Amino acid sequence: MAEGEKADGAGGPGLAEREELGWELFGTASRELAQTIADDGFAPDLILSIARGGLFVAGSLGYALDVKNLHVMNVEFYTGVDERLDLPVMLPPVPNAVDLTGATVLVADDVADTGATLKLVRDFCTDHVAEVRCAVIYEKPRSEVKCDYVWKYTDRWINFPWSVQPPVIRREGQVLDA
Repeated sequence: MAEGEKADGAGGPGLAEREELGWELFGTASRELAQTIADDGFAPDLILSIARGGLFVAGSLGYALDVKNLHVMNVEFYTGVDERLDLPVMLPPVPNAVDLTGATVLVADDVADTGATLKLVRDFCTDHVAEVRCAVIYEKPRSEVKCDYVWKYTDRWINFPWSVQPPVIRREGQVLDA
């Protein structure tokens, strides 16, 4: 693909403006992120992943930090490449707050872009948990949430290994590359 050409026919940032994260580098990133968390002495009781990209991060951190208690929160925000709703929306099933009560929680996501999704999830947890911290592979300068644990800072759009290929099955209304 030529410099500046759109990846996968998607709108938004061109290929030259993208951060590339392959599977092997993701393995390195998630392990280094876990080591940073461990070195800080933070020992979460559970990891709350933000679906979909946070599922990969949470699973990797769960293994590296020996945390088997993983929860998922589905949040819709992106509607396309660098296009989003006005506000993020929690989708069912929403975790039961009683399952989080008194826990030390690590919220895991792939990227803190605007930070709106992380803020929604962190704020949801705050009234119920003993402590909540956030971990991401990437954080962008514009993020309103400054995460506790970040592998890398970037201002680029990111090609993640799980979303760079088009889906095997196309569903109407589904968001590509977001």
